[in-house]
Amino acid sequence: MILVLGLVGFTMLMLVLEWIRADMVALLVVVVIGLTGLLPPDRVFNGFAGNAVIAIIAIMIMGAGLDRAGVLNLTAHFVVRMSRGAESRLSLVINMVASAFSSVIPSQALAALMIPVSSRLSARTGVPLSRLLLPMAFCILAATNTTLIANSSLIVLNDLIASANANLLPGAHTIPKFGLFSVTPVGLALALVGIAYFYFFGRKLLPGHEDERLKVTPGRTESYFAETYGIGGETAELTVTAESPLVGMSIGEVEQLHEAPLILAIKSGNDARMAPPADHVIWVGSILGVLGPRDQLNQFANNQLCRLSPRMRQLGELFNPTRAGISEVVIPPSSRFIKQTVKELRLRKRFGISVLAVTRGDQVFRDDVRGVSLRAGDTVVLHSNWRDLALAAEDKDLVVVTDIPKDEQRPGKIWQAVGFFLMAQGLALFTNLDLSISMMAGAIAMLLSGVLNMDEAYRAVNWKTVFVIACLIPLGWSMDATGTAAWIAQEVLQHLGGAAPWVLQVCLAVLTLLFSQVMSNVGATVMMVPVAISVAVATGGNPSAYALVVAVSSSNTFLLSSGHPALMMITGPGGYRGKDFLRVGLPLTALVLVVTLLAINLMFR
Repeated sequence: MILVLGLVGFTMLMLVLEWIRADMVALLVVVVIGLTGLLPPDRVFNGFAGNAVIAIIAIMIMGAGLDRAGVLNLTAHFVVRMSRGAESRLSLVINMVASAFSSVIPSQALAALMIPVSSRLSARTGVPLSRLLLPMAFCILAATNTTLIANSSLIVLNDLIASANANLLPGAHTIPKFGLFSVTPVGLALALVGIAYFYFFGRKLLPGHEDERLKVTPGRTESYFAETYGIGGETAELTVTAESPLVGMSIGEVEQLHEAPLILAIKSGNDARMAPPADHVIWVGSILGVLGPRDQLNQFANNQLCRLSPRMRQLGELFNPTRAGISEVVIPPSSRFIKQTVKELRLRKRFGISVLAVTRGDQVFRDDVRGVSLRAGDTVVLHSNWRDLALAAEDKDLVVVTDIPKDEQRPGKIWQAVGFFLMAQGLALFTNLDLSISMMAGAIAMLLSGVLNMDEAYRAVNWKTVFVIACLIPLGWSMDATGTAAWIAQEVLQHLGGAAPWVLQVCLAVLTLLFSQVMSNVGATVMMVPVAISVAVATGGNPSAYALVVAVSSSNTFLLSSGHPALMMITGPGGYRGKDFLRVGLPLTALVLVVTLLAINLMFR
């Protein structure tokens, strides 16, 4: 028990401080469980083969298939048509659509899909993006408890219940598992609460600052990037003459010169490319595609003995706005780019992408941007070919906020994508198949029909999430197998005495939602569900109700931007501050807590 509690404390500390990556922490925990014999050797890695993990992988693949088939593009057209440009209706329709999709698409993936949709809608209607993203993300989290399809905590719940059943005393009634739509009444109630909350109180609670940064949607106009990041001026060609001191210098050295413009492309001989790497050497006759104010470009050309041409004669095709341009991306919490500097990432050499600026909260980094170490939630301004950007985004290390032209969309496969997705839900609902088999049947059907190919399916899976879930599930099993959960439950009962059941449930829910603010919702669920079941058994309560209170409360993470990956992703594009989350999230947290307890107790009375 002491060892298990030590592992729980270590896991919580590491997930909060982020000294070690979350997936590495989870893998370390599961290895320690095996080395110390807390679980039999044949059970240590069973989390990887668990129904929860396989179902989550399949759901990620199907979500990518729906996006690739153009379901989200149709959604944008539908929202515009239904809202007719009015801000109140626009926000309402976006929140309703996001709530509906959140029942079938994981929260982080849905947020990544809906940010460009919201950006497009903001551009078409003129409604500031800051008044759309936060309600959308909060409604996703409130409505994610509608089914067991998209919520990792609810998917893991059945595996934790199976572990609890294995450790019940002989003769005790086993705890029934939850079906695909067993939690729907609770989820619908919370979805309605989220939608109604922002419909009636959104205008009063949402950020009141509507500065220039938030009035123009990312990527829509040159003025947006000039006003927000100081990235302005015009593109031009610089031809390097034989007398120019630039001959023999590298791109990186030129960029360090006083008043140097942004170098976005280069042509040497017949070889032209975007985003030349820093070590690329400039020779006589090289043509540089540069960006900057006209006076700065003229001055730089005179000082460096170059010929300046305002017309893009040699590089015009590279700068065609249908093929390339400036865009914004957000660094998600699962990105491998976190804690690496722009220089270390070598984005020019790897992807042909130039980093122009990085914004973090109210800070904008323009000078020496290559030395900036990236963090989760940072917004990065790039110049690139759209196809190169799409390729870079496929590994999920960055999320494109700007609505850019996308390649490889398959609108002709939309009916196959929707049909196979509905088939998977039907198998889960109307047959005795496990959720993992039902969801994987839908995923493999999409692959066989060409909605996705295998490489795209592999890229659609967030392997960090998979490892964290698969490795933390055995920690929950260890709490059951060693009696740790029962001991904690006894301590709770000793201090609360003969408290009413609703008091116990409130305590469990509050502890869970507080844990979820600083660690993953799956981690909080894994740690608290065994305790909740033990408390219910000891007090004669319904274990299913207590376990569901914990699982649902783990998604009640509205207080901090770091409380959930979906919230971290909207912070930069929406220009939100910490006080915005507290002002909007605190009343919603209390409201969701009350509705959760009422709905669950009514369902299990």
